[in-house]
Amino acid sequence: MAGKDYPVVERQADNHSPIGLADEKAYVSDNDGMVPDKITHKAAEKGHTATDKYGHSLVQFDPVAEAKLRWKIDLYVVPTVSLLYLFCFIDRANIGNAKLAGLEKDLHMKGYDYNKLLSVFYISYIIFEIPSNMACKWIGPGWFIPSISLGFGICSICTAFVHDIHGASGVRFLLGIFEAGMMPGIAYYMSRWYRRSELTFRLSLYIVMAPLAGAFGGLLASGILRLPHFGGLHAWRMIFAIEGIITCGLSLISFFTLTDRPATARWLTAEEKDLAIARVKSERVGTTEVLDKLDVPKIIRGIFSPVTLCTALIFLLDNVTVQGLAFFAPTIVKTIYPHSSVISQQLHTVPPYVLGAFITLLFPFLSSRYDRRSLFCVLAAPLTMAGYTMFLGSTDARVRYGATFLVAGGSFVFGALCNAQVAANVVSDTARSAAIGTNVMLGNVGGLVSTWSFLPSDAPDYHVGNGLNLGTSSGMLLLSLALWGWMKMDNRRRERRDVDKELEGLGVRQVQDLDWRHPAFRWKP
Repeated sequence: MAGKDYPVVERQADNHSPIGLADEKAYVSDNDGMVPDKITHKAAEKGHTATDKYGHSLVQFDPVAEAKLRWKIDLYVVPTVSLLYLFCFIDRANIGNAKLAGLEKDLHMKGYDYNKLLSVFYISYIIFEIPSNMACKWIGPGWFIPSISLGFGICSICTAFVHDIHGASGVRFLLGIFEAGMMPGIAYYMSRWYRRSELTFRLSLYIVMAPLAGAFGGLLASGILRLPHFGGLHAWRMIFAIEGIITCGLSLISFFTLTDRPATARWLTAEEKDLAIARVKSERVGTTEVLDKLDVPKIIRGIFSPVTLCTALIFLLDNVTVQGLAFFAPTIVKTIYPHSSVISQQLHTVPPYVLGAFITLLFPFLSSRYDRRSLFCVLAAPLTMAGYTMFLGSTDARVRYGATFLVAGGSFVFGALCNAQVAANVVSDTARSAAIGTNVMLGNVGGLVSTWSFLPSDAPDYHVGNGLNLGTSSGMLLLSLALWGWMKMDNRRRERRDVDKELEGLGVRQVQDLDWRHPAFRWKP
């Protein structure tokens, strides 16, 4: 922690000065005789705010101490959730690899049976999205995330033993229930640890596992298919069994490695816990506790925030591409290289995902550096648009294969940007949980649409599927521009509001329930 020169907040004479950690009588200043560690501890305590009623932070933090804490959190939190999400996405998307290896033939699937099988997953996935994130908050991410990871690992293993589409559909429905809480649960979990400006890049460190799952999943599937058998299992059944066993192993380990929140982290000192809590509170106007109780008004604020709903619509359009790529990339590559071996076709799916992974890290890194999200949404969408334009405009194999790089590069980045956008534009922990759950729920409506975007009747050029995705990516660009402009316009309107008059006569609970409706709140585009 900082020493004697640690910058503290001094009381000012103007009307917009800090009013204290709890009320106007308990302000922080040198005159209180409080040392820096005690100031941070006071700000971290339940019942005290770390901002004044105008949204100004009451505590300034030592950047060296913050950097040391961030690095420690990065090492303890990010690797575990990233590995879990990697195999979450592999267990969801490996059905595309299994299709190439004979799944349809062995299960006697015809016509649109494959599309129906994909759709079953999204029905349960969408229904359980918001309830799962509420359960994650109630149970605690340290138990909830490993538990659902173990569940979808078991579902993957069970898929290896199905013998018809009915059995496969039942397992995929259960898989959707368990996986529903994974993406929003991790995003919500990480919002407990990081500031708004830091969150986008940290989200990208686990969301990048989606394109890496496409790359690694293709490599892993091709390696597994080289085995003569795995126990009594052969061909595509080995893919589900082996990858499911790996997932279960990682899940059991994560029960011991995931920590619910800074206050319970055994690997943080008492001073580091106070710093971790106080710095998150310092960005949340009117907040007296980082982890509030479930509260219906705040849940409603999180779900029906204009930024949440518009961002979720952008994420819905994006997921038509992301999930479609996950399920149909091997099929698309097969139409480009029809005479290659199955293993060669699996390997050709890898390079586009590598580029997608690079951009998924690059854009959120720049976003975190400049604390901007809308700008990078506007920059990413044209990449996907260009890719689908190439698909529609050419039948040349090299051009179409090059298009897959642009599609992967532009689409995967929205997972981090959209979740960070909704997390940054609410105040309370409950509203944040609801907002992220809503974003991912509506996003996966796009996943459901994607299961019907590439139909057998549209093969091999898939004009309908590519045209649909060109339309959705164009919509993403227009909505991103519109939301960015609206947030700036509404912030100018909020500048003219009288904070004191609007808060007059309201109790602490009523002020907190305002969330983003608080007159001092500003949108963060």
